[in-house]
Amino acid sequence: MKLIILDRDGVINQDSDDYIKSPDEWEAIPGSLEAIGRLSQAGWRVVVATNQSGLARGLFSMETLGAIHQRMHQAVSAAGGQIDAIFFCPHKPDENCDCRKPKPGMLHDIARRLDVRLEGIPFVGDTLRDLQAGATVGCAPWLVLTGKGRQTWETSGTCGELPAGTEVRDDLAAVVDALLKGSP
Repeated sequence: MKLIILDRDGVINQDSDDYIKSPDEWEAIPGSLEAIGRLSQAGWRVVVATNQSGLARGLFSMETLGAIHQRMHQAVSAAGGQIDAIFFCPHKPDENCDCRKPKPGMLHDIARRLDVRLEGIPFVGDTLRDLQAGATVGCAPWLVLTGKGRQTWETSGTCGELPAGTEVRDDLAAVVDALLKGSP
């Protein structure tokens, strides 16, 4: 099985320091929906792994998060793609859970539920914590320069803090171009 794991905010949709709190605030990054469509059409399974501390902060409800994800599913579907599963951490950073990236609990859950080994599976994120979580479980880390990615590159990439082997691309579409061509 060809599998890819994507962070949500900053990779698929625009990020916001104020959080994405409603379906109306969810806005796709140009080219991301089509990129997921190309992956799906090429036989890839697409899974999203996202920290959503806005739940614990009381900024939105589970019902609202479901509506945001429904909007994302519909937009991806309209572009010819499919998101096979969405995993999320609802906790605040100070709750010290195992599922909040950079900790690997959410990714271990993905491996367990999908009955897959994560070694070498592409993990695409825009923050250091995304890449660290993926690298901890053996995923191949890909940094996109959308969302917080450029800031991540400027603060962590230029001084060697990114996990070994991290590939850097402008956006999800460029990652998918590389993956479908079969080379990083």
